[in-house]
Parts: sequence; structure tokens; C-alpha cells
Amino acid sequence: MSISDTDLKEASFWEKEGDAVRCRLCPHSCLIKEGKRGICRVRANLKGRLYALTYGKVSSLHMDPIEKKPLFHFKPGRPVLSFGGASCNLRCQHCQNYAIAHVGPDEIPLRTVPPEEVPTMCREQLSEGVAWTYNEPTIWYEYMMDTSRLCKREGLFTVSVTNGFIQEEPLRSMKGVIDAMNIDVKGFTETFYKEVCKGQLAPVLIACEIAKEIGVHLEVTYLVIPTRNDRQEEIEEFCQWVKDRLGGDTPVHFSRFHPDYKMVDLPPTPRSTMEMAVSTARSKGLDYVYMGNISTEKGENTYCPQCGSLLVRRSGFLTEVVGLKGENCARCGRRADLIW
Repeated sequence: MSISDTDLKEASFWEKEGDAVRCRLCPHSCLIKEGKRGICRVRANLKGRLYALTYGKVSSLHMDPIEKKPLFHFKPGRPVLSFGGASCNLRCQHCQNYAIAHVGPDEIPLRTVPPEEVPTMCREQLSEGVAWTYNEPTIWYEYMMDTSRLCKREGLFTVSVTNGFIQEEPLRSMKGVIDAMNIDVKGFTETFYKEVCKGQLAPVLIACEIAKEIGVHLEVTYLVIPTRNDRQEEIEEFCQWVKDRLGGDTPVHFSRFHPDYKMVDLPPTPRSTMEMAVSTARSKGLDYVYMGNISTEKGENTYCPQCGSLLVRRSGFLTEVVGLKGENCARCGRRADLIW
């Protein structure tokens, strides 16, 4: 697509700064000169105004189990119509979706899906909701928000799978519009974020806390990468932060790394490291800890934090409720922290 397209959408969260515009959507706060784009490649200064180049432009469209996001405590077992766009505001060297996330919108095929068509598409596909995923939804902000509002009006749920690299004002504006988020906390040092992701850790942690504050259902994913973010001390610090700032009932997904994109020189995460991460999280008082991207008999099941009973069994993306009576543990009566 060309930046001269006539169906562009003026962007939100920007201000004039001399002859340029300052984008206030993500923490990069790009100062964008006339005719140029921000780091995300999809927000451009055209004649002194900031425009979203990919409004309604879709690269990927699939029906997925919601557990794939991963979201284990929000609408378990439900399929969700999932949309992806183009590009990202980070540059993660291990990106698994680099074919759409590390390119500009003029480098891949995109189809136009107007916001008003999405609720109908959900109904036709027997989906109870929509997910913004595959690449970074933040840079698709205007389309995500307009479409999500329409979906909410028709009783559909809305999900964002995000890196959490967003400024406070646009995130707070998601209150009542986005129902659930999975936020990637990609490591727990600023050095990791600077070297591996070309971003910053602090805004991501703030975003997680704000999401909880405004009532968004939050689950957190930590991809464990050998030699880069897998030290036990770092994982301990991450788990302590989750406990202290997000609460012990926040689901945490430790995901196994496999070599991809610009990190093909590293091995897959050893099982022993994954087990260490899970054990560390439980020792810090986290109630719901999961192990993903690895074959495991029990690592994706949900157990009652009070009595240890199996509540939800998961095998691949097959979800089976086995230990609940209504919304409570059938054995001890403790309320399960699940949103149906």
C-alpha cells in the first residue's frame, strides 16, 4: 500500500512539534518529520498531521482457540476470531511472527476489513469475540478500538495479545473496550529489552499494573530464552513483582523458546529450566503457573490453589472442565479465578 492512499485514518495521541509531529501512542514517542514514518512503520506525518496507514488493513485472519493467545482464565474453551495487521513497535530478535511483524505495510499483502463488518464475521464464524494478535495491536490502535466498540455493542468479547509497550493515556482509554489482555514481559532487565527488543522494560511493567487497575483481565507471558533471560535470580524478581504488583491470582505463562528469526544460534530452552521457572513462581506464591510450547502432562492444567484439585484439564488446545461446581471448586468450594 502507498502512503498516498485516500482512505487513511487520522491517528490518535499526537501533537505538533515545530515542523514535525510527536506521536504519543507508545513510549518511543517518535518525532516524525513530513513524509516520514515512526519506528512502527505504520504511522506517518502527512502534511503536518499524523495518520494511521493500516486502518482496516488485515494481514491474517483465523479462528483460534482462545488458549492459543494464551488466555487460560478468560472464556475457557471458546474459539475466537483473530486478526493480525502489519509491523510492530519493537524489534525482538527472536520474533516468531517476523514475516508480518518485521515488515512495513507496503511489503506484504493486506486486505481491507471495515470495522462494521467484523461483528457479522464473528457471528458467521460462531465466534463469541474478537482477538487482536499475531503482530502488535497497539500500532493498530484506532482500528482495534473502533472495531472493538462495535463488537462490544453486539455482546461480543474483545482480546488484545500485546507487548504492553504503550503509553498510559491510550491504555487507560481501553477501559470498558478491551476485556482481556495477554501481555508479554519479555525479560526482567532493561539490558535485555535494549539489546534484544530495542525497547524498555519499565513501560511494560506499568502497562501491566494499569491493565489490572482499569479492570482488564490480565495474563502474563514470559518467554524463557537460554543465556538471555533464564537466570533464576531474574525469574525470582519477575515472580516477586507479579505477586506484589499484580497479585498472586494473575495467571503466568512460562513459554519455551525455540530458535527463530535472528536467534537461531541458541538452543531450545531445556526442560529443567522450564521446571525451575514454574517451581520458582509457585515458591513466590503465584496461584496459577503454566508451562507452554513444551510437551507436558500437567503443565497447562488449572488446579485449585486451596485444595489442589484439578479444575481444568488441557491437552494441546483441547480444554475440559473437570472439577468445578458452577464457578467454584467442586471439592473445597473456593471460587475459581476464571471468567466464563
